[in-house]
Amino acid sequence: MLACYELESPTKLTNEYLLEGPVVSKSLENLKINQHLTNFRPAEEQKKALIEISKMPKGMIYIARSGCEIVGYVTFHHPEEYFRWSKHPKVLELGGIEISPEWRKKGIAEALLKEAFRNPLIEEFIVVTLEFYWHWDLKGNGLEIFEYQKVLEKLFGVVSLKRRATDDPDITEHPANVLMVRYGNNVSTKEILLFEDMLFEGRTEFH
Repeated sequence: MLACYELESPTKLTNEYLLEGPVVSKSLENLKINQHLTNFRPAEEQKKALIEISKMPKGMIYIARSGCEIVGYVTFHHPEEYFRWSKHPKVLELGGIEISPEWRKKGIAEALLKEAFRNPLIEEFIVVTLEFYWHWDLKGNGLEIFEYQKVLEKLFGVVSLKRRATDDPDITEHPANVLMVRYGNNVSTKEILLFEDMLFEGRTEFH
């Protein structure tokens, strides 16, 4: 079993935390998770989810950690089968980003995104993120729902993700929900046009 100090070399170190990624499952198993990382599920269940994502063919996990404790993370994986985007071979979903409340306002979310998007592999994909308001920590951030939406758009804009209109029912279910997209530099025009057709399902039938 790896000790905490035997993890991969950190990619960025500050006085308070360090960034790592993509982190392999064995390394994640040997870390603790901050117990306030509960936006999506209980903390220990979230740790298990991170480990499972790291084992997926397209799965990537980037973390911020203090010592042996994960205090923030961002995940990438192939879209779930029930999402229309899973039909596109070049779509990679930015599935979640979360920073523990006591570690916020330190620039960790932006730093994690910038670190992840430095990976050359990102340029091979159309990265999408589907932001659903029911996952947002509005109370913890003290923001109204559309204020938080603007904060997210600004955050993801740092890595050139842009808001796109779509008739995807998960997005249209509530006006605060957002689809954001970034085309990798190595994605072909054909693949981009296929994705554009998928934004509005009525345009093209997919089998």
